[in-house]
Amino acid sequence: MTESPRLPPAVVLLSGGLDSTTVLAIAKAQGYAPYALSFRYGQRHVVELDRARRVAQALGAAGHVVVDVDLRQFGGSALTADVEVPKDRDAAAMSHGIPITYVPARNTIFLSFALAWAETLGASDIFVGVNALDYSGYPDCRPEYIAAFERMANLATKAGVEGTTRLKIHAPLMEMSKAQIIRRGTELGVDYGITSSCYDPGPEGAPCGRCDSCLLRAKGFAEAGLRDPLVG
Repeated sequence: MTESPRLPPAVVLLSGGLDSTTVLAIAKAQGYAPYALSFRYGQRHVVELDRARRVAQALGAAGHVVVDVDLRQFGGSALTADVEVPKDRDAAAMSHGIPITYVPARNTIFLSFALAWAETLGASDIFVGVNALDYSGYPDCRPEYIAAFERMANLATKAGVEGTTRLKIHAPLMEMSKAQIIRRGTELGVDYGITSSCYDPGPEGAPCGRCDSCLLRAKGFAEAGLRDPLVG
């Protein structure tokens, strides 16, 4: 009996939110064996880690690691300090400036861990769910940032220097609207009912419905013509 060919490994940053869940489904659909990487970084919405675990299991991740790195020691964000999460902002407010929910250097930290795991797995590919359209103005979600990190990664690793592996950072959602992301995930069979997008959820994980992330999610489902399974 002929053995099935081994799928190439890829590290996928997985928060348990809508975007990263869609990216995990995309990586799998593209023929990768996805290794999901999540972080317990002192975030107030730690419920997302339970959702990440459920997503990794539901989508058949080849592995799932949760890394502890306490960014509350630095603070500087409504997600990692005792600062109120902005609520009820309109589209104009969300499109202006960098909000207090930005966590300093978060994606750089996360991608650095992903890079380390990719090198030990012998993986050439990292997937991340950053988006430059329906997002809250974070500087580490821009295409020029991803391109710069990819260049750095190929200078900073043994595999890159020796030329055995050329690392590629995939950001398949970069130019997609939230509605397009939701439609793509739905096509791939994603159950958005097991995800969590809220920055300030209730004790049992119920979304607040008022933070930027909840509002962008609601807008996406409305524009996609679909019902959010997390909402009644």
